[in-house]
Amino acid sequence: MAIDPGPCAWKFPDPLLAEPDQEIIAIGADLEPATLLAAYRRGVFPMHLATGELAWWSPNPRGVLNLGDLKVSRSLRKSAAHFEVTFDTAFEAVMRGCDEGRIDSWITEDFVRAYTLLHAMGWAHSVEVWSNGELVGGLYGLEVGGLFAGESMFHRQRDASKVAMVALVHRLQRCGGDRLLDVQWCTDHLATMGVTEIPRIEYLTRLRAARRQSSCLEVLNRTM
Repeated sequence: MAIDPGPCAWKFPDPLLAEPDQEIIAIGADLEPATLLAAYRRGVFPMHLATGELAWWSPNPRGVLNLGDLKVSRSLRKSAAHFEVTFDTAFEAVMRGCDEGRIDSWITEDFVRAYTLLHAMGWAHSVEVWSNGELVGGLYGLEVGGLFAGESMFHRQRDASKVAMVALVHRLQRCGGDRLLDVQWCTDHLATMGVTEIPRIEYLTRLRAARRQSSCLEVLNRTM
């Protein structure tokens, strides 16, 4: 069971009141566990601006992967056979892997500390992809009820990040329910796996429904 961090000290604006082309709905606050959880429940996530200010984002449209729309090519299926996949065994290493090679990365030390703490509290999760005992890819994100908010992914070998995504989707499917897999923005890379874009209002509607569900971790713990 995830640890409740208590009430949030901040009140986030309603993203529904933002202009259609407005992606940043607030600036400031902090990266405390209660703040982050309140933000994701509201449908927003943090990322620093070039100025160093902490901004809270609500993209419109929003990138999501409907679990039934996952696309797995024949070549990806063959690649997957050469990797080992684990969950929640190397969270910080995955975060730092996602930061590799980035210029002006938003995954700062403050972010690493904040999300590693959320992982220790049972809210943030990672998928690790291994080859010959070495970490070669993975992804991490936050789970709140039926929402899995994917934050970032990386690969050091071809297809390793895609293998992590496939493993995550299969895990969420096993947990049942109408789960919402949020990827923030749809990139060309993610589109090849079935990610699509939906309007902000649709995302927030689906988020409200997803929040009422048990988390995948809770479901799996009940079946053990």
